[in-house]
Amino acid sequence: MGQASQQAPGRYQLSQLDVLEAEAIFIMREVAAEFERPVLLFSGGKDSIVMLRLAEKAFWPGAVPFPVMHVDTGHNFDEVIEFRDRRVAEAGVRLVVASVQEQIDAGKVSEPTGRWASRNRLQTSALLEAIEDNGFDAAFGGARRDEEKARAKERVFSFRDEFGQWDPKNQRPELWSVFNTRIDRGEHIRVFPISNWTELDVWAYIRRERLELPSIYFAHERRVFERDGILLADSPIIRRDETEVPFQETVRYRTVGDLTCTGAVRSTAVEIDDIIAEIAATRITERGQTRADDRASEAAMEDRKKEGYF
Repeated sequence: MGQASQQAPGRYQLSQLDVLEAEAIFIMREVAAEFERPVLLFSGGKDSIVMLRLAEKAFWPGAVPFPVMHVDTGHNFDEVIEFRDRRVAEAGVRLVVASVQEQIDAGKVSEPTGRWASRNRLQTSALLEAIEDNGFDAAFGGARRDEEKARAKERVFSFRDEFGQWDPKNQRPELWSVFNTRIDRGEHIRVFPISNWTELDVWAYIRRERLELPSIYFAHERRVFERDGILLADSPIIRRDETEVPFQETVRYRTVGDLTCTGAVRSTAVEIDDIIAEIAATRITERGQTRADDRASEAAMEDRKKEGYF
């Protein structure tokens, strides 16, 4: 499955990626064994792409035994949606789409307004409704502890109550990789198999596995404008004021999501090795550098997670 180097007769040492891969596969198999209706959250972003490959490996030569779900704000990058549909078809898994637009049309949530208006927070309602409607009792997510401090607090198996809420002060111990999977009716577990990975680990795995990615992860020309230090795509979806003048720039995206709050970075990296070199040199996480929704307050992510966010 991975690279192993012989240290002495009869002794082998796994590489860092092999250790991380084995841990993630163990977690996925544990979920498949303990839960009746798991689902894998899949956005078409790099972390969920790695997760889908891990699921394929975990259950090969059989099929992936659960569907994938995308919580769609309706304000996504076209390149990512095209890739999402193509990758899901290639994997032969069922795609469940939880639509924020449908929630708005049904009057269940209200379209936000204002300068930083974004549907990102509205994903929580769509996600929780889809989990309830489909009877999912476990949801795999691609969150990593190095991304953001609230995610660093969260366990691999993250308990959610009947309202989908997370209590950071009441989490279950996970000593010796023993996971408490007990839930009552209406409750569910969020599971993060790549919690212990870093952004560099993810890219190293993408390189090793030769995984295809949406084109926006690589340097390309795009019309953007700057808002509070973030380069946002020039789009009819986003209202600009008279001081926010769009310009052409060579950029790439470190993370993908709702285009109204996901920023680009200036870059000339067109190969994975170039991207790895860029990431190794930076001291800012991808969310810290490019996600406007995480700048709303000091505890923005934690507040959203308490409500039921990913």
